[in-house]
Amino acid sequence: MQIQLSDHFTYRRLLRFAFSPIVMMIFTSIYGVVDGIFVSNSIKDNGASFEAVNFIMPYLMILGAVGFMFGTGGGALIAKYLGMDERDKANSLFSLFIYLPAILGVIIMVFGLLLLKPIAIFLGAEPNSTMLELSLRYGQICLLGLPFAMLQMEFQGLFSTAEKPKLGLLFTVASGVINIILDALFIAGFGWGIEGAAIATIIGQIFGCVGPIIYFARPNSSLLRLTKFKFDALAVLQACSNGSSELMSNVSMSLVGMLYNFQLIKYAPDFGIKAYGVLMYVNFIFISVFIGYTVAVAPIISYNYGSQNHKELKNILKKSIVIIGILSLSMFVLSELLSVPMASIFVRYDASTRLETIKAFLIYSFAFLFAGFAIFGSSFFTALNNGPVSALISFLRTLVFQVAGVLLLPLLFPDGFKVIGIWLSVVVAEILTVVITFVFMLAKRKKYHY
Repeated sequence: MQIQLSDHFTYRRLLRFAFSPIVMMIFTSIYGVVDGIFVSNSIKDNGASFEAVNFIMPYLMILGAVGFMFGTGGGALIAKYLGMDERDKANSLFSLFIYLPAILGVIIMVFGLLLLKPIAIFLGAEPNSTMLELSLRYGQICLLGLPFAMLQMEFQGLFSTAEKPKLGLLFTVASGVINIILDALFIAGFGWGIEGAAIATIIGQIFGCVGPIIYFARPNSSLLRLTKFKFDALAVLQACSNGSSELMSNVSMSLVGMLYNFQLIKYAPDFGIKAYGVLMYVNFIFISVFIGYTVAVAPIISYNYGSQNHKELKNILKKSIVIIGILSLSMFVLSELLSVPMASIFVRYDASTRLETIKAFLIYSFAFLFAGFAIFGSSFFTALNNGPVSALISFLRTLVFQVAGVLLLPLLFPDGFKVIGIWLSVVVAEILTVVITFVFMLAKRKKYHY
């Protein structure tokens, strides 16, 4: 029996509905990790290609974040209208929020290509260096697939709004499998190097974008379908406002990633970027558990907000806090246990870098105890169509707390140990964000009746 947004959610029903989005986000992260494994182990250049991919990746993620903004912010608005029983309006907005990002994707791609080299040099790549050359070779190809990447990212959120999370999982798994198979073929088989990794990624993204478009363009059993639409500037602004926190979170994380690379080149030039790259791959997987849960639960919150079902809204919030608490503890323990094997997979070619990566893991893992609550808090206010509060939480989490931490905490440690301050900065930022989120939850409880 299909679970509907209007249902009463027990723990069992909530977890069943969230299962597919969680697995979908995990799988998306895993095939990104597989990219890293192939690049790190199949390209025999002592980790130069792996380092280059991790160096330029934050820039690519910034450009693709617009898709996530429309997927979350637009999805919240669509679900609200579904809760108000205005299905035609919901479908019109759904169509608008697909076509508009497609056009924006092409424009962003052009500017991204023009700025790629200057940005890479600005971030610390030396002119005429191997890192610059490899970063450009990888980045130029990936940017050609940016419009597809943006829409694929958007659809990952909208499938839950359409009450079809399992179908979203199917498309994600299929595109991921395509990416992994082509990685093996292009990198390990044909020896195409870093270009092969980029081409495999693009082809997977094309499938993850075109498949959902075909599904929603035809008559289907979901709540949503691509139809004719009228341009609604107010709705676009509202969707951007709703999703501004997710956009800011993705952009800020990428900017912070660039800052991390800059600081690591300064304080740990021999191993820093490589160790951080491994941390980020594992971080993508673990954080995707929290993101997947919020992607699933957000349309439920928006629907009940639109229908003014305050009792169910309170029920969802209470159960979500318990679920995230259990997930947070699980992610922390698992991260500690996986520190040695994950470091060995990515940097087995260098014993000293592997050891430093393990040390970084043991510190960084504490962030998973708090990150889930911070992510859910921001998404909760997005689902309530309160973009400003959601954006403020994301802004403080990434652009204030993390930036301050990565710049200031290394100064508290003596020479030779300053990198410890860099690894600690995320932990401190997540703790402070949870405190701020709790304050906003208390302050807004009477307004939203949760």
